[in-house]
Amino acid sequence: MRQLEKWTDWLCDERAGPFSAAIAFALIYCLVQIAAMTLLSHFVGTGVGVDDAEQLMAMQFLTAGYGSSQPPLYTWLGILTASLVGTNILALKIVKYALLAGGLVACFAAVRRCGYSNRAAAAAMFGLLLFPQIVWEMQHALTHSAAIFCFSSLLLLAVVELQKRRSTVAYVLLGLAAAAAMLSKYNMVIFLAALFVAALSLRETREAIFDRRFLISVVVAILACLPTFYWSLTHLGDLLAHGEGFGIGEGGSAAKTLSRGILGLGKAILNFAGLPISVFAVAFFLARKKSAPSPETTLWPEKLVWRAIAFALLITLVVVLAGGITQFRDRWMLPVFVLLPAALAMRLDAMGERGRKTQATIVFVGAVIAILVLPVSWYMHVHGGDNRGGIVRMDYASLHRQLTADGPVGTVVSSWFWIGNLRLVDPGLVVLDDEIPDFAKSIREPAVLVLADDEEPASVIFDRIAEAGYVMDPVHRRIAVPQLFGGMPRQVTITRLHKMTAQ
Repeated sequence: MRQLEKWTDWLCDERAGPFSAAIAFALIYCLVQIAAMTLLSHFVGTGVGVDDAEQLMAMQFLTAGYGSSQPPLYTWLGILTASLVGTNILALKIVKYALLAGGLVACFAAVRRCGYSNRAAAAAMFGLLLFPQIVWEMQHALTHSAAIFCFSSLLLLAVVELQKRRSTVAYVLLGLAAAAAMLSKYNMVIFLAALFVAALSLRETREAIFDRRFLISVVVAILACLPTFYWSLTHLGDLLAHGEGFGIGEGGSAAKTLSRGILGLGKAILNFAGLPISVFAVAFFLARKKSAPSPETTLWPEKLVWRAIAFALLITLVVVLAGGITQFRDRWMLPVFVLLPAALAMRLDAMGERGRKTQATIVFVGAVIAILVLPVSWYMHVHGGDNRGGIVRMDYASLHRQLTADGPVGTVVSSWFWIGNLRLVDPGLVVLDDEIPDFAKSIREPAVLVLADDEEPASVIFDRIAEAGYVMDPVHRRIAVPQLFGGMPRQVTITRLHKMTAQ
């Protein structure tokens, strides 16, 4: 027990070379995950899950938008990384864990830059690892949410830096951070609006916003986002492709829609923030016997983050009620509660020994959870899960050999983006599904249609093929694709596509 306490104190207060021990932990952790997952895939021969497979498809083209109702920044980072290390699992993991590490380090730096203790910064950072969606889901599934996590923390750091050092460079960096946040995921507008209103409500930060140089931030952000804004306006169908996922108006009557929306929002909040709030509460209870000074005046950074959380909740509630939203995913709460660990860690800094003890407990629990997740994340990476998760286990090298048995293939079309895994075997292959914008222009002959035994309806991709001016060969070929770890082979149907001749 004493060794664990020493280890926790080291994480809270000590340094590892030029870095704080907490930052060193985060960097080493992410580097280990990059190396471990890349090597595991190399030796076992597995593919990647649904979200990464979608990125492999999108990374074929450098454009201002990619459909699927998602902004392009994550894909741009993937393209940049792939240009340096190749189109492979290493590139995918570098992007994801660089963003994860960036978010953790930015949160730590923001709290320290505000003048709080090293222990408070460590508690804020490790407190983020108490969110299941960050410490677990973000590692084995999510993509764009990792960008939200990183750039929301960087945006907070940019606001703090602007208040501390009112310079032209700081205003430019604020604009770039805001643009990166907007290009991460569209629900980041909630975080941006909440942080902006919170900053306006405080004298210390309001002065920075009313400075004429704030226009620099606005111009930089608009210019950086302008290509994507234009693309979105000219591709509204692609932008709104997943609008049905909000369940708008599904309650039937206005009263039922309202009640379903509030209930759904409450469940999403509980599922997202329930664990970290519980851990903070238990940690504070365990430190109840420690001395605590009288409450001090709350400093402006703590007011800023608490108000940002409150405004984000209020904006979310207004959007839910006004839009009739009834369906929620837990991870959509990330822009609302990403600052919660920082707010709690700042408050604890003013509570003397009781606060220090609570902060240490948070650091210990967050670090232990992250370490315990390691082997489970490795297993999920190579084995996947049930249903859609099983795409990880398909032998894509075998599928590629069977696809090209009758001749070369330039384009593979499918009904959903599991087929993106083929680019791990042949990076030059064009791989398309029905959500890829400019579908017809992207086809490079010879082209084939590949349909697996999945639940995705094929009718939409049939329509896209016809609209692109192609017809399916009447002769279909049925093949069996082996699965790793002894699973039953997946049944796949292959059909050649032919360009229709002009009449």
